[in-house]
Amino acid sequence: MRKIINDADHVVSEMMEGFVGAYSRYFRKHPEVNAILSRQKRTDKVALVIGGGSGHEPMFGGFVGKGLADAAACGNIFASPDPNTIYEAAKAVDNGKGVLFVYGCYAGDNLNFDMGEEFLRDDGIRTAHVRVQDDVASAPKERMEDRRGIAGDVFVVKIAGAACDAGLSLEEVTRAAEKARDHTRTIGVATAPAQLPGVDKPIFELGEDEIEYGMGLHGERGVLRTLWQPADVLAAKMYAQIMEDTDLQAGDEICVLVNGLGSTTITELAIVYRKIKELLDKDGIRVYDADLNNYCTSQEMGGFSVTFFQLDEELKGYYDSPCYCPYYAKGELAGSSCRQAEEQETVKKAENREAEGEDKRDGDASDGEAGAAVEPDIRQKGVLNELSAQDARRMLLYITDKIIEKKPYLTEIDSAIGDGDHGIGMAGGMKKAKEKLEQMAGEENAYAVFEAAGKAMLMSMGGASGVIFGSLYLAGAKGMEPKPVITAKDLARMEQKSLLAIQERGKAEVGDKTMVDALAPAVDAMKASCNEGLLPMLRAAEAAALQGVEDTKKYVAKFGRAKSLMERAVGYQDAGATSVWLIFQGMREYVEG
Repeated sequence: MRKIINDADHVVSEMMEGFVGAYSRYFRKHPEVNAILSRQKRTDKVALVIGGGSGHEPMFGGFVGKGLADAAACGNIFASPDPNTIYEAAKAVDNGKGVLFVYGCYAGDNLNFDMGEEFLRDDGIRTAHVRVQDDVASAPKERMEDRRGIAGDVFVVKIAGAACDAGLSLEEVTRAAEKARDHTRTIGVATAPAQLPGVDKPIFELGEDEIEYGMGLHGERGVLRTLWQPADVLAAKMYAQIMEDTDLQAGDEICVLVNGLGSTTITELAIVYRKIKELLDKDGIRVYDADLNNYCTSQEMGGFSVTFFQLDEELKGYYDSPCYCPYYAKGELAGSSCRQAEEQETVKKAENREAEGEDKRDGDASDGEAGAAVEPDIRQKGVLNELSAQDARRMLLYITDKIIEKKPYLTEIDSAIGDGDHGIGMAGGMKKAKEKLEQMAGEENAYAVFEAAGKAMLMSMGGASGVIFGSLYLAGAKGMEPKPVITAKDLARMEQKSLLAIQERGKAEVGDKTMVDALAPAVDAMKASCNEGLLPMLRAAEAAALQGVEDTKKYVAKFGRAKSLMERAVGYQDAGATSVWLIFQGMREYVEG
């Protein structure tokens, strides 16, 4: 598939530059991170920050504006923003009344937004969050908290934005947003796959006469693959599933959104709505407002979703409150922001300075990617029995190149049961780690090398992988007494500490089909063999991690985007576990020489 892009690694930054440039009357880009901020600085109110992966435009950045969000933290394509982006976006719009976060319920978003909130609370800023969980296909009603967020984000953001602008307290704004979430139900269907920029294959495959019922917004497999069906048949089936999940009765009022996933036309959406409205009329349910549009997309995925938002008097009042952004407007449109000529000139100069700084950083990153990272002429000959700070640095550089090279392999594995972004995220995080490691040629503390590499990954990758794989290096090394040289026992203790931190953060256990399935047995092998020396220990850890990868093929996923597949995920290996194995393989290869 041909994409109208320049470089796959710069898609998000270039998209944001064009997006903000086109709508500079309303938005500005944060000078340091990929976040979109409202031009209209509103004081004495709770700040609303939304966010998630890019690739779903106009969600999330397109929903910043009057009566909507104050800022949007934007991650890489289909990957959550990293904690630093979330933190900086919220800091930029905080008014002293607290910050409410609204985002979809995905493992990566949950982890990264939780950590962003921790950073803000450390600064004395009050926070709360509401996770949208409207996808009725992704989990049964008794497990609402496990449901994915899809097009229902539109209604929750609308209500939360109105409640914030009404001057409510953080507690009251949170209550209103939770009420909106609990009154929202969505079901979707995919008719054609999407393809990530820079990836050779679509994120899933469908036959010409097939559709995927219950497909997730990132291309996660649905609950049923079936033959092509006419619009009325699909609409009736989707209507029945939503109605089964709600308490709607004759006389109730709802808003309806028929949302296109990227390549579906308004013509098709209107045909679907025609049938939905017929069924609602038959059941005596009144439509207060309807919308046919592409708000929550998935690149060029074919298909659509149907969302019902049940109203009461309170929610109706918030829904009718004026809001405006270039992609979404309700209520009275007067009062949109307009800058004076002098302010425009000042802002333009500031943006030019920001752009020059970004161009310079982009150039530095490109330079850092060129050439081999390992310095064989400096490395000690033969097998290493311990790791000096510089041995550790060069070993981690070797691993960064290894993971970057394996990007297509990891993408292919993740595409089978996920959304295909794991390879992209890992490669991006490793590039940032590489840049940092190349600046540490004089470092004498071995633990500081691991900590710096982990922090670079954590603050740049986004997605669940950013928090988890950043912690693989960072958590074990953080707070350790500085040492110029670490032994096999030291490395084993460090990885044990990292494992505990990762499990505390992500709650995963062996058997949940995550990276823990490879990391936990690897750590056990390290503890059992650390007295034998560095190389025997790493050989044992590599073998144990590989067996852990094989074991993931037997498991039903308990976390991540494969969770909704249930038994359909059996037979496929976990991409995160595969990355763990490759990291231990890289350690062993470098130490062995």
